[in-house]
Amino acid sequence: MTGHLSISRRQLIVGGLMVAFASSARARAATSEVTSPSAIGGFVRISPEGGISLVMPSVEMGQGIYTAEAALLAEELDVRLDQIVAFAAPPDGSLYAQPLFKAQMTGGSTSIRGFWTPLRQAGAAARSMLVAAAAQAWGVHRNECSTKDGTILHSSTGRVLKYEEVAESAATLPMPEDPKLKSREEFRIIGKSQRRIDTSAKVNGSAVYGIDVMVDGMKTAAVAISPVDGGRLKSVDDNRARKIPGVIDVLRIDDAVAVVGEHYWVARAGVEALDIDWELGPNTKLTTASIRAEAVKAADEGTPIKALERGDVETSFKNATKRVTAEYELPFLAHATMEPINTTVHVRPNGCDIWVGTQTPVVAQKHAARITGLPVDKVALHNHLIGGGFGRRLQADTIEQAVHFAKQVPYPLKIIWTREQDIRHDRFRPCYLDRIAAGLDEQGRPLVWTHRTISGTVRRYFAEDGWPEGKLDKDAVDGAWDSPYAFPAIRVDWVRHDPPVKLNWWRGVGPTHNVFVVESFLDELAHTAGQDPIAYRRALLDANPRAMAVLDKVADAAGWHKSLEPRSGRGVSLHQNFGSYAALVIEVAVAISGEISLNKIVAAVDCGIQINPDTIRAQIEGGVLFGLSAALFNGITFDEGRVEQGNFNDYRQLRINETPPIEVHLLESNESPGGLGEVGTVSAAPALGNAIFAATGVRIRRLPIDRSLLSKRENA
Repeated sequence: MTGHLSISRRQLIVGGLMVAFASSARARAATSEVTSPSAIGGFVRISPEGGISLVMPSVEMGQGIYTAEAALLAEELDVRLDQIVAFAAPPDGSLYAQPLFKAQMTGGSTSIRGFWTPLRQAGAAARSMLVAAAAQAWGVHRNECSTKDGTILHSSTGRVLKYEEVAESAATLPMPEDPKLKSREEFRIIGKSQRRIDTSAKVNGSAVYGIDVMVDGMKTAAVAISPVDGGRLKSVDDNRARKIPGVIDVLRIDDAVAVVGEHYWVARAGVEALDIDWELGPNTKLTTASIRAEAVKAADEGTPIKALERGDVETSFKNATKRVTAEYELPFLAHATMEPINTTVHVRPNGCDIWVGTQTPVVAQKHAARITGLPVDKVALHNHLIGGGFGRRLQADTIEQAVHFAKQVPYPLKIIWTREQDIRHDRFRPCYLDRIAAGLDEQGRPLVWTHRTISGTVRRYFAEDGWPEGKLDKDAVDGAWDSPYAFPAIRVDWVRHDPPVKLNWWRGVGPTHNVFVVESFLDELAHTAGQDPIAYRRALLDANPRAMAVLDKVADAAGWHKSLEPRSGRGVSLHQNFGSYAALVIEVAVAISGEISLNKIVAAVDCGIQINPDTIRAQIEGGVLFGLSAALFNGITFDEGRVEQGNFNDYRQLRINETPPIEVHLLESNESPGGLGEVGTVSAAPALGNAIFAATGVRIRRLPIDRSLLSKRENA
């Protein structure tokens, strides 16, 4: 059975949700080749053998979304999680569009927020149809039947039917218009910690990431890419490379060369043997200093685009007892995922297959069709587990490169980038310059607050026609215009300044920069007023009980007022982004040398209804550590147009021995589920900076943290 599920039509038909019970040959074809668009009917498949398959609308990147989305469906379908097999959805925007984005993509901590209702409705509709089919077979009223673990039971006679026994007849029944959803009290799966359904495969090695793909006849290629973005290939001497045993071919595109080999290491050796002459293009004089100078010029001369204005800002400044100003800077950031860039492509005269992990399958399919000249429906994209996305796989540039190379050869071609290429040729998180000011009353509280961000827009790389001049990019102000606090007068605006560096979203998106600025500056104001940072925040949260609750919880759990050793301190951050509320306290010790030790981390989170508490804690832990790594160690810098960082020696991550105990406290809530993937990352840097100030008296206004500043001043 295939067809649009017309329950709550505004939600589901717009979202393109479909449910299918596939049987006989069609079910077997779908299970064996779930990525073939012609084999996909929707989300649910029940085979005659009893297999229950869920085609996952969101991409699994380690965040646990396969388990969470499977839980939504399994809860209403009344099956156990261990009865479900999950498959990645193929590119199909009409079926698998994220309701909040209106596009098939995974990002922005939207997966559960978008699919919370649709997937439960899909499961409930499927269960209703199965029950109706069983009742029809028994000649009884459907209200006499119940379900459990994939079976339908008739209580008065003790008869039992398995779902697979009635799936085919259920397929002929009409879809219910409004299937009943379970109440929270009836949940058996949602809200309880569950084992992740992908753990076993990842432990025993059977899980297939993009980099693991093996295709019959496949060859492997390593690449050389113009060291300066915008550069072009002038010439290449490949004589030495072609003499290496195992090298098959040398391929060229505008800005890169690929050496094809029988295996990766011979291809890598071939690349090292190339003699390449690059035309480096217009960006050879680009430096970090020149980028900063242009941003400062834009801040002084650019036209601000208003995001929010409330109250009389100018009069409030005139009436303020004290005016406080600050300037903050954040660097470009790379994604540096554990799985480096890779794509396998087989281009044929009548079709193209792509094996990859991508957060935007429809976009990747569309670009591949354009490059090959094939109709979109002749491009089959087989999406795989991703070894960390963090936003990098939202862009299709690496897939485009692979298709350009692969269309030159008759065999399947796997392209693998080195770690250095993965970092140096990333699409980076924007750099930011922020100017912020507040006018304080006699009690030291803000009467007025202004926040200006100067940055490029990521959206110009995602909108088909670019991003119009003069139009607000909301991502640039997220976390600034929606802070938890009540300011009597506020103005938030953005000055667009696009640097000659290609941009992309990074885990935490806009709030990861704005919350750092807001929470750091709020701490400055508390210090200026001579008040405790948490007490200062509480005074601004009277109308925000959820934010107040997480702040109170984290202060209590962290022992906020307990005394500490000299050059030790605690810092706090608070935000309400992605539909969740989170507070974080970090305790640090700072050595005279400037080295920072993380002693303890405590988080309190209200993410609404909890799907899998164990995964929530894992997401917060991982997000916080990701954000701390960036704040402590990470920044992309340029010299002569080249990225200076290249591997984990100069783009460091926190190590196990540097990671302190982490406590995550989850607050019960009846609100709709919020997002989680980015929440911890957003919380990390401001709490760390505020803790360092508490320990040393040094205010952190620029990231990554310069330890030399911390070695020059004793605890204030």
